[in-house]
Amino acid sequence: MQGNPAHHADARNRLTGLDALRGLAALGVVLFHYQPYYDRLYGHSFSSPGFLGFGRYGVHLFFMLSGFVIFMTLKRTRTSGQFALARAFRLLPALWAGIALSYLIVHWLRPADRTVSFEAALMTLTLMHEYLGFPHVDGAYWSLVIEATFYVWIALLFYGLGEWRRMRLALWLWVLVSYAGVIWWKAIPDALDFLLKDLLFVRYAPLFISGMLIYRAYRDRRLPAIDIALLALSIGHCLIAYKAPFNLFVLACYGTFALAVAGHLNMLSRPSLLWLGSISYTLYLVHQNIGYGLIDLTYQAGLPGQLGVVLALTVAIALAAVLHSGIEKPALAYYRQWRANRPTPTARTVIAAERPQE
Repeated sequence: MQGNPAHHADARNRLTGLDALRGLAALGVVLFHYQPYYDRLYGHSFSSPGFLGFGRYGVHLFFMLSGFVIFMTLKRTRTSGQFALARAFRLLPALWAGIALSYLIVHWLRPADRTVSFEAALMTLTLMHEYLGFPHVDGAYWSLVIEATFYVWIALLFYGLGEWRRMRLALWLWVLVSYAGVIWWKAIPDALDFLLKDLLFVRYAPLFISGMLIYRAYRDRRLPAIDIALLALSIGHCLIAYKAPFNLFVLACYGTFALAVAGHLNMLSRPSLLWLGSISYTLYLVHQNIGYGLIDLTYQAGLPGQLGVVLALTVAIALAAVLHSGIEKPALAYYRQWRANRPTPTARTVIAAERPQE
């Protein structure tokens, strides 16, 4: 079902606040890594503003966004193979370029304990490296492993269960297991540790699931009571998964995210923030370890640490812009052109990516 182009354009306009929010979240993560987190690991010569500590939870906003957009991708793909290909073109070209850049520049700058082996860099190309015991080429890549694992689970649920009611039951179980996992986090038996903490990522799964439900509410302009209950349970998970006051901040992130989806944050849609949102993925890929190397370099030169932060931020944004324009956008354009030139596949019944089956 193609729908009315005017409707889709209107929907796109209403989501510009979400794009701006993505840019702010990316900036928050970068500043968290460059100031309070660097200070904790290696020590700065200056004090960082306390509020920058909340920047770590920009990742949680990205997880909500991933849950939100996943149904958009599923709606445009009719088979699991098409879904995998769409996600691969979205993530992998920029990822591979980011890995290469990070590996080379970090080996040149050699920030403290941040270099990895060539073998680790090769394994990171698959986003399976963490499961195989290899370190991250860039410290921020831990969340990309979770993202990739989420895509696998959702593809299995979506294409395997065949209707929303069955998928919703699986999501209910996942959220309940996530509650149990964070409540008894330290008591999880060794036999279940990998399953719960890594494969089911019980500290973060409800963030993705809530994003999926918010998308369904956005698309259908309603949610049945059972979905509302699941959404409430998913949101409530943050109150026990994270310590105060950070749990309240994550709760506020939910509210901010919902406001953006509803179109109430479109006043944030400045060209600078929208542009920052467009490069948020590539910025995430190249900022942390390269930035640490540049900050170290300024300290070694006897320059103020604040100058190192500005230098790191400037270089990271410049590299991200180059990767976005030179790799990410062309790869997506190539995929869209390739898809447009392929014959339309035979339609098959999928979950309510088009219509919810209650």
